[in-house]
Amino acid sequence: MTEDARDNLARQLLSCTYEELTPVQRSVIDLIANEAPTGLGPHAKVDDRTYGQRLADRVAAVGGSWGFIIAFAVVLVVWMIWNVFGKRLGITFDPYPFIFLNLMLSMLAAIQAPVIMMSQNRAAQRDREAAEHDYVVNLRAELEIMHLHDKLDALRDEQIVELLKRQGEAIRLLKARLESKA
Repeated sequence: MTEDARDNLARQLLSCTYEELTPVQRSVIDLIANEAPTGLGPHAKVDDRTYGQRLADRVAAVGGSWGFIIAFAVVLVVWMIWNVFGKRLGITFDPYPFIFLNLMLSMLAAIQAPVIMMSQNRAAQRDREAAEHDYVVNLRAELEIMHLHDKLDALRDEQIVELLKRQGEAIRLLKARLESKA
């Protein structure tokens, strides 16, 4: 499609020139002009995460699940029972007040929190990209509907003109018939 046609489409739908549009609006006008489907961007189709990013996502998925919470609670209870009641058998390795357990929990939290935050940052970025894609789709749908309304209005106007012509012709014929009978 030519630049003039794109400019006309932009003026019809957005009441401004093609040059005045934002890049997102231009892409929507281009999609409408080319009658191309709005597809997912290339970033949504390809998994370009590094190994560390995929690992962080898996850690966040596991660490944020009920299975992890329940399993972790079971491990903590077993740890405490072992070290409280194991005194009699002499098999304790972390007697009450469980200093080694506190150290392990602190280390786990120190490692797990930044990993989960990295995963959340990437999820937020994906959400922003999805929101931008949704905006493009919604804007295009709105503009296409406006375009269809304009086409329907033009068709209706043509039909009204044709109907008025036919009515005028019918009135003329009726007048001619009345005059011939009189």
